[in-house]
Amino acid sequence: MLKRIGLFLMTNLLVVVTVSVILNVLLPMMGIRLQGTTGLAIFCGIFGMSGAMISLFISRWAAKRAYGIELLPEDDPLHRMVAYLAREAGIPVPEVGLYDSPEPNAFATGPSKSSSLVAFSTGLLHQMNDQEVEAVAAHEISHIANGDMVTMSLLTGVANAFVMFFARMVAIAIDTFLSDDEGGGGLGFFGYIIVVMVLENVFMFLAYIPIAWFSRQREYRADAGAARLTSPRQMARALEALQNQTMVDRATGGMALQKISSPKRVSMWSTHPSLEDRIERLAQM
Repeated sequence: MLKRIGLFLMTNLLVVVTVSVILNVLLPMMGIRLQGTTGLAIFCGIFGMSGAMISLFISRWAAKRAYGIELLPEDDPLHRMVAYLAREAGIPVPEVGLYDSPEPNAFATGPSKSSSLVAFSTGLLHQMNDQEVEAVAAHEISHIANGDMVTMSLLTGVANAFVMFFARMVAIAIDTFLSDDEGGGGLGFFGYIIVVMVLENVFMFLAYIPIAWFSRQREYRADAGAARLTSPRQMARALEALQNQTMVDRATGGMALQKISSPKRVSMWSTHPSLEDRIERLAQM
């Protein structure tokens, strides 16, 4: 837990430092001044995208430390399996790792196809046979081949930028509405900050709906990619094996978005379709 908190704080520090350098050094050197609505839009765009991109660039490094992942040597049978699937998918062989968890799961992460990681839980290897593990590996390889980590980071960055911008624009409009002709009244400094924070949470709650929808679609695509690398029935059997799990990770963090598992109940904010729907689509193949 302390390790994950440390990684979270480090990521936020990198974001603040990066944004400060861009705003206080690079933009003034280019003669760009952040004034008015345009300046606010540029500021929100830089801040929103910086957080998403930094999280993406350090995702492989952060995953290893957050989950205590042990990298497997190239002669390990699981590594050879992943390497074969990667070559079949036409991508560079990713790093292959193992982390200690009773939950049967796996995830892929990394900033690019040539700098990626596929990690498996010990629970997955204990509870699945070789064919089911191969299908799960093919699913994660398909995520990498489809560029899902980059796409999700870009989508999240754009959403963050729009949320920050519209929250502040609405807060400014409310402040103007409550102010008198002499400039008195209004929200005040602390009132403005509180309104912005509330609006950001509301807008992010709404923005997560299309993000989650896109995430569910990419799970279908990764299942289809795994079916091509193995077979539809083999991938379906792997998902059927997951239905027996007793613990479902409902986290919505970066690595959780890459995991193979699905929730038992699907809502507009679910990042994964239900296992039943995924199995049904594979059956149609």
